[in-house]
Parts: sequence; C-alpha cells; structure tokens
Amino acid sequence: MRVAARLRRFVDVVGGWGAWLIVPVVVFTSIDVIGRKIGYEDEETGRIYRLQGWLQDNLGPLFRSTTLQELEWHFHTGLFALVLGYGVVYNTHVRIDLIRDHLAFRTKAWLELAGLTFFMIPYCAIVIYFALDYAYASWALGEGSASMVGLSHRWIIKSVLIFGLLVAMISGIAAWLQVAAILWGPRHLRFPLMTLDWPEQDAMVEGKARVRLEDDYGLRLSDEPAPADAALAAPSRQEKRGGTAPPA
Repeated sequence: MRVAARLRRFVDVVGGWGAWLIVPVVVFTSIDVIGRKIGYEDEETGRIYRLQGWLQDNLGPLFRSTTLQELEWHFHTGLFALVLGYGVVYNTHVRIDLIRDHLAFRTKAWLELAGLTFFMIPYCAIVIYFALDYAYASWALGEGSASMVGLSHRWIIKSVLIFGLLVAMISGIAAWLQVAAILWGPRHLRFPLMTLDWPEQDAMVEGKARVRLEDDYGLRLSDEPAPADAALAAPSRQEKRGGTAPPA
C-alpha cells in the first residue's frame, strides 16, 4: 500500500501541474478566434484589416494563425496525456457502469483486476514501445510542421505523449496493487481507494472527494462511525431515525 500511495502521489503531482495546460489552450484558442474575427474595412481601399494581422506585425510571428492553431493542439495533446493517470487514481475517468454498479464489491474488484492486467497496463506498454520509435524517428529526421510557417521540433510533443502514457501506466500499476490487496490482503485493511469504492452505507462520499477529505483532514470515511459533521457526510441511520450522532 505504501508503494501504491507513492505512485499515486507521483501521478497526482504530474496531473495537477499538467492540468494547468488548460490555460494556454484557452488563451491561444481565444487569440486565434478573436483575432480572425475582429477587424475593420478601409472604405477607400476596400482592404480588410484584422486584429490578428496587427498582432503578427507588431508582436511577432507567434501570432500567425498557423502557429496559433498548432500551439492549440500541441498544448491540448499535452493536457490530455498528462491527466490520463490523474483520472485513474481519482476514479474520474469515463466508465460504463450499467452492469458494474449492480455487482458485489469483490466481483467489482476481480473485474478491475482483469481490466488492469489484460487491458490497461499492457495497452499502455505496447503504445509506449511503438511511440518511442515514433518520437526517435521524428527527432532524427528533424521533423517539423508541414506548413512553412508552422512549429518545428515535433519530437517534443511526441515525447510528451509518451511520458503521459507512462504516467497512465504507473497509475494502473498503483490501482492494481490496491485491488490485489483487496482480494488477497487482510479483510479489515482499509485505505483510500482509487478505482473502487468501499461498500459503506452511511458515508457515501466517493471518488476524488473521498481521497481529498481523508488526505487533508485525516477523516476515515471508510470506517464506522461516519463523520458527524453534516457538511462532510450524509446523515447516518441513527440521525435519520431522530437519534443523536456519535461524538466526533
């Protein structure tokens, strides 16, 4: 569990910083869209002057439409790659749970183990293997944009994609260790889960909210009794019957 926790913290740091790439994505996209739409037409010459042309002439080639568009998808690729593992360790990735939600807890754990063992971790490893050659070839050829005014050094963004997949694979290994502990470890062992939720009945705080509350406030939402603070947990059965909550 200590190994899984360390791996999770690493993925958390990478995903937390990688999420900031949404800022340049929004900024460059806004500049590109607004710059191409705002302008005026010279009535004497009939020429249309765009804000983007002014930005390019006065602030540099960074504001060319082609450069801005390539920066958009480069940063978007980095954002997507670096938060893949982050979504796994906080169980915020997309699931189709029409059947899974109705399964017993240990059945869910076996299903999770099978998915991690035969799909997620091998898939990431295979893609990383082929992507390494993909990025190396890009570096060796000095690959750049197909456009004459586009970005150079395309191997950089391809390497970021490899790193993101590596982080995703690490998150899968961390989750695999947790599931293995659930299936073969002591029954009473409880710890902040990544891809499963303990089958509690009182404190239904799930996913990332559970991990944050346990990490930041030292709460054990998996244990009985549930936290008495109504802001942190749903009311217990005793409170629902009109009784008093146990002392915090």
